[in-house]
Amino acid sequence: MKYENVKYEVRDGIAYCTISRPDVLNALNVQTVLEIMALFSRAKSEEEIGGVILTGEGEKAFVAGADIGELSMQKSISGKEFAVRGQQVLNFIEDLGKPVIAAVNGYALGGGCEIAMACHIRVASESAKFGQPEVNLGIIPGYGGTQRLPRLVGMGRAMELILTGEIIDAQEAYRIGLVNKVVPKKELIPTSEEILRKIMSKGPVAIKLAIEAVSHGTRMPLSEGLLLEADLFGLTCGTEDMKEGTKAFLEKRKAHFKGK
Repeated sequence: MKYENVKYEVRDGIAYCTISRPDVLNALNVQTVLEIMALFSRAKSEEEIGGVILTGEGEKAFVAGADIGELSMQKSISGKEFAVRGQQVLNFIEDLGKPVIAAVNGYALGGGCEIAMACHIRVASESAKFGQPEVNLGIIPGYGGTQRLPRLVGMGRAMELILTGEIIDAQEAYRIGLVNKVVPKKELIPTSEEILRKIMSKGPVAIKLAIEAVSHGTRMPLSEGLLLEADLFGLTCGTEDMKEGTKAFLEKRKAHFKGK
């Protein structure tokens, strides 16, 4: 697939996915959403890739939101299809089975905030801004914002952000738990790489199943989530990685995981 609105690069086992529509602050249109799906499908299938860093091109925006011109044309049925398509892509990112870090370099509004929340870890530059301002357009978040935001920051704060359309800065996003770290812009990608390499040094099967346990378990009642955790824990106990990890610990050496 030829990419028009995204860029894809692989270095040292990390896939760098960049949303590239800087002239419109990387706003999401249908073509861009489809290309994001293609990038992450590729990252999932390529065995040498251990994780993904997702960012936006330019100095101002990660993703400033939806393409308003395209959005303004939606009717009831097409609007639902528009939302479901985006949700499917973000669910795919969340369930990728490989760690995904959002390196938020500027505005992450509407769909941009929703994409960041679908990633497993969020690192923000000091100039980043976050918000779900859809009510200003007479609509509500449609790419999972009403569901992921309260799971990350709590219902009260999420309700306030969604109902007021308030835009918050990176430090406030950090304070309420929306982002994991805030760093100077020049340190954004290096910090994301450092976190990702630390994760990639662990057992790949354990990382994949831990992501599944957290992502799926938080959508379940506690009793079902605990059963899921026990099932996945049992799976890890039957892996070569588990044998290597425990043996390396007992022998006081670094483990060499094979992802089996």
